[in-house]
Amino acid sequence: MSRSFGFLIARNPPSRTAGVLTATALVGVCTMVVYPLAELAPVVSLSVVYLPAVLFVSIVWGAWLGVLAGVMSALAFDFFHLAPVGRLTINDSRMWVALAAFVVATALASSVSEIARARTRDAEDRRREADLVAQLARLLLSGDSLSQALPTVAARLAGTLELHSAAIEMEAVQGDERTIAFPLRDGTRTIGTLLVGADSPQTSLRRLKQRVVPSLEAVLGPALERERLMAGAVDAAALRRADNVKTALLRSVSHDLRSPLTAISAAAEALQSRSLSDEERTDMVSVIGGESRRLSRLIENLLDLSRLQAGAAGPRREWCSIEELLGEAVGEIRGEEGQFRLSIDPELPLVSLDPAQMSRAFVNVLENARRHSRGQQVSVRARAVHGIAGGERIVIRVVDRGPGIAPGQLEEVFQPFYRAPGAGDHGGSGLGLAIARGFTEANGGTLHVESLPGQGSTFVFELPLAGSLAPELQPRPGLAGQESLFDAVSGGAEAAAEPQPGGLGDRVGSGVG
Repeated sequence: MSRSFGFLIARNPPSRTAGVLTATALVGVCTMVVYPLAELAPVVSLSVVYLPAVLFVSIVWGAWLGVLAGVMSALAFDFFHLAPVGRLTINDSRMWVALAAFVVATALASSVSEIARARTRDAEDRRREADLVAQLARLLLSGDSLSQALPTVAARLAGTLELHSAAIEMEAVQGDERTIAFPLRDGTRTIGTLLVGADSPQTSLRRLKQRVVPSLEAVLGPALERERLMAGAVDAAALRRADNVKTALLRSVSHDLRSPLTAISAAAEALQSRSLSDEERTDMVSVIGGESRRLSRLIENLLDLSRLQAGAAGPRREWCSIEELLGEAVGEIRGEEGQFRLSIDPELPLVSLDPAQMSRAFVNVLENARRHSRGQQVSVRARAVHGIAGGERIVIRVVDRGPGIAPGQLEEVFQPFYRAPGAGDHGGSGLGLAIARGFTEANGGTLHVESLPGQGSTFVFELPLAGSLAPELQPRPGLAGQESLFDAVSGGAEAAAEPQPGGLGDRVGSGVG
């Protein structure tokens, strides 16, 4: 039947009151229609005029109202149109024939409509169940976690099947006086249990058992297998990453340990020679000292990286001066005189952070910038700025004049053991920038790099000032306000002469070797 007449076999017919009123109105209309037709045909043959009204009521409201409409039609036809007009003559044979015809037509029409209505109801139920199974499959097979999807699946089941409650347990559970348990099986193995309220409608429970539970089992089994495979894939990925880290560590250790150890061993053997001059002995001692410091920094970086990856690098905060930390970092690097130029706001407040961690972060980034600056001066600037969304922070920019970083490597330079292909060997271990970012983030800050290839690089520290002391209330440390001291150490150039932001970062091996 077309959608235009779908109301005739609707899932839920209109109310009986509406049916009685409709039947009465249609019988009245048919009675009026018989008057003009009586001039064209014998009145006794015009009882069929009432038949469409009787069929309509039977189809829409069922047999009982159809029979009522048939009786009303027979009585109205007899009273208004059959002689003697104005009197009911039930004993007339023509009246009984008309009444019998209406009742038979009513029974047949109502039977057909009930069958059609039942099929419509069943088809709609199956459509809703198919939509439900499709939703369940999408929820169970596309989510990241099966346990998180199960409450949503149970809620969809309860809403679609008009259940009072529903829950899915991934184990065998027995029902009780308040719940009915439907085991969910994959073959002969029980993989879960569907629990529904014992007071749910019987029709819903029957549909659930006959059609929905088998479909749910067919989806839940693959969902469990998918989760198992995903867990295996995650474990395999973790093992692969661990293997990559192990391989990189072995390569780094084999390269970065062997070189200084070879130099130390050669210098120590050379010192045993009696033919060495005092100057040569001094050089050998200097080689041993430098390579020993290189080994020490490598070991410190490896230990720092292991603490960061294990989540055991919690900061020990205290009030620190950024000015002092940067000055100590420059002194520890021991670069060429004037290689660093510091421009630090003398009014910077003290900041609550771990001085050892942030000092290590500054040393690694400064050493990385010095290594890749191609012998040119590295600029270090620090000042307090206001954020767009409120709040203050200290921004420290380390600017070099190196070859810059390719756009695709701006984040990779912060990965442990990362070395860009074809970048050469600058003596770095590939750990410095990874450790610098880890320590900065552990202290609530951020570290990123800005770069344009061929125009140098800028590594940017941002440290929050939440909880810092106001400048006028802070005891200023010894280096406060002594910008001329840093200018003397760094060579003192104007800020306007600084290069554009950008930076090689750690693409050939990272900060500290």
